[in-house]
Amino acid sequence: MNLFDQHAEERLQREAPLAERMRPRTLDEFVGQEHLVAPGRLLRRAIEADRLGSLILWGPPGTGKTTLARIIARTTRAHFEPLNAVTAGVQDLRRIVTEARERLAMEGRRTVLFVDEVHRWNRAQQDALLPHLESGLIILIGATTENPYFSCVPPLVSRARIFRLEPLSDDQIRQLLERALADPDRGLGRYRVEVEPAALDHLVRVADGDARTALNALELAVLSTPPGEDGVRRITLAVAEESIQRRALAYDPTGDEHYDHMSALIKSIRGSDPDAAVYWLARMLYAGEDPRTIARRLLVHAAEDIGLADPRALQVAAAAATAAEQVGMPEARIPLAEAVLYLATAPKSNSVIKAIDAAWKAVETRRISGVPKHLRDAHYRGAKQLGHGQGYKYPHDYPGHFVRQQYLPDELVGTRFYEPSDQGYEGRLAERVRRLRGDAPPRAGEDEPSR
Repeated sequence: MNLFDQHAEERLQREAPLAERMRPRTLDEFVGQEHLVAPGRLLRRAIEADRLGSLILWGPPGTGKTTLARIIARTTRAHFEPLNAVTAGVQDLRRIVTEARERLAMEGRRTVLFVDEVHRWNRAQQDALLPHLESGLIILIGATTENPYFSCVPPLVSRARIFRLEPLSDDQIRQLLERALADPDRGLGRYRVEVEPAALDHLVRVADGDARTALNALELAVLSTPPGEDGVRRITLAVAEESIQRRALAYDPTGDEHYDHMSALIKSIRGSDPDAAVYWLARMLYAGEDPRTIARRLLVHAAEDIGLADPRALQVAAAAATAAEQVGMPEARIPLAEAVLYLATAPKSNSVIKAIDAAWKAVETRRISGVPKHLRDAHYRGAKQLGHGQGYKYPHDYPGHFVRQQYLPDELVGTRFYEPSDQGYEGRLAERVRRLRGDAPPRAGEDEPSR
């Protein structure tokens, strides 16, 4: 690097955002992810011993994926080659492989390839890595915000160890902000800054575990606040609120976060926890989830996990879906919340899905000779000559509008697909079902259903 390039690099570093300037340079500076890099942990031991195999760092934004890769670059004796999957492709990979072969032959040095946002490479691009990982020519460090088990091809996942990074805690975010305020070289220590405790609390809370968001909001607050007469920049709660007005949730409506949040919503409803259910609904809508997607899932849940314990649940879910479609956001959150709260507090039964699944399995696995003749359609010419409908008993001709007769195929006679629960309306329905099946005697004063 010549003198001009060196000056340009130094200027770029000075003008970089605070989060970039404060990026930890060693494992001792690194904050968070103790389950991975605390003394004695596997990843730390591998980095310190320079014995890394291929790995994929998976976690939300601002949790240290790229930072860990750069720490590895500083500590490894291997050649470190960074790529960003958004801008790099197979041609870049071919160049790196060619240079890696020459380097290994001439210098005996391995090559560590860091691919940021590796999930953005398509299948062909990911497949192009495989033979070089297999041969050991390339050691991959991938970074991704998406679940690699879904976003990366299985052969790539099988050749790399997956390390899951978690959102930073409030205390860890606070530690990073205080470090930035005190650092005169890379941070904001060259300014005279006083931050109200409430302002710092707000930045910590709204950052939601994302160090980059917290640091950049702090920098904006400091640089946009003019110093007072005494030269001190005072960061009040109002300034902090302006600097980080909206929590930027780590949420991809088509990716892993979508499925995790939807799962949390449905499990909270199934678990009859209205507070948790409405929270997950709010979080999904806040992050930009399509209300129609939520409404469709509520329709399924109303039948699957509530069913006949409260048949009105499906009506409420359907009404909420229609209302959300008609009014749109932000008002759609209200009928959706009504549906979520109704479903969460309704009695629960999964007898409906158990019944249809059992019947479905019977269709898949049991061979039947056909519809019994007395149940077949007898309304067309020639049907009676075939015996269709012969022997059928019309229920409305009998007392109680019921008559016991065979409705299942011969091979399934006696099979019970539906087993009503004792919950809500279905608890009352269960008694009638038992009587209709002949499993329970008629109630006092009631004639036995005609046979």
